[in-house]
Amino acid sequence: MQQREKLKKIAAITGITGQDGSILARQLLEKNYIVIGMKRRTSVFNTERIDDIYHNPNLIIEYFDLSDANSINRIVAKYKPDEYYNLAAQSHVKVSFDVPEDTVNGIIMGTLYALEAIKNINPDTKFYQASSSEQFGENPNYPYNEESRFMPTSPYAIAKVAAHNLVRNYRISYGIFACCGILFNHESIYRGETFVTRKIAKGVAKIKLGLQEFVELGNIDTYRDWGYAPEYTCAMWLMLQQDKPDDYVISTGEKHSVKEFLKEVFDYAELGNYEKFIKINPIYFRPQEAPCLVGSYDKAKLKLGWEPKIRFKELIKIMYDNDYKLLSEELGE
Repeated sequence: MQQREKLKKIAAITGITGQDGSILARQLLEKNYIVIGMKRRTSVFNTERIDDIYHNPNLIIEYFDLSDANSINRIVAKYKPDEYYNLAAQSHVKVSFDVPEDTVNGIIMGTLYALEAIKNINPDTKFYQASSSEQFGENPNYPYNEESRFMPTSPYAIAKVAAHNLVRNYRISYGIFACCGILFNHESIYRGETFVTRKIAKGVAKIKLGLQEFVELGNIDTYRDWGYAPEYTCAMWLMLQQDKPDDYVISTGEKHSVKEFLKEVFDYAELGNYEKFIKINPIYFRPQEAPCLVGSYDKAKLKLGWEPKIRFKELIKIMYDNDYKLLSEELGE
């Protein structure tokens, strides 16, 4: 980058318009980074999550595609980023069964192209890979740590395992500073509305305001480890500030079922028994399900000094309150 400011680090973020990308971008801008936000070109502008920082002089938007190595090479060559956060993906697990080829190609090849670009163009770039708790799948031996066996149960998770192993291979083979963050479910007010937590939070807010009668869901008997996304993006950054690259599980260590999530939101909204307000629709069931995903963050606590602060009930309040506020404003209340 010709006009690079000497005291500012440069970070490239794929998936800048997603939940994690938008949150991480804000955090890095606050740390005085220059942020290269990498996004797909679509007919819809789709920048709602970054509208508040879109005109920040330290944010630069570049178009790219996970399946286009040249676009990734161009950005790495142009900016020579200090850090590269690989967050972009088709990340909806259920959808990955419907579009497996697109999901697998994007995750695996997008990771490979980024690693190759760093290896060949700017080996000093530190690389972060968004690995997933879904990689553990049906492994019955939880809580999971960095040594737990991967037993993926979806095209999305299978692709994430392959990408995870690519990162490890390039780290060992070529000495690239490359880390995998094995993040368990993490939510925020920026969570997409097709994801179950946001679907519930917004659905219950609509019921409270008389805008709808029920929430339609799939399997509510699965268990997940839910944390707060802004804390998890902080962990991403911490991984790239260490002396040596490594992989880390980021989680809360607590498991709660979707049914518990439902009950807690309905109780908080003072709507009574959730069973009166939900419908189970088989269309939302996955062909194969990971029954229980819960992690151990001991290594992250020991080596990164990281641990979660926002827990289950507080997370639910944050999400519900935000949706209730937005919907109330739309109604002019």
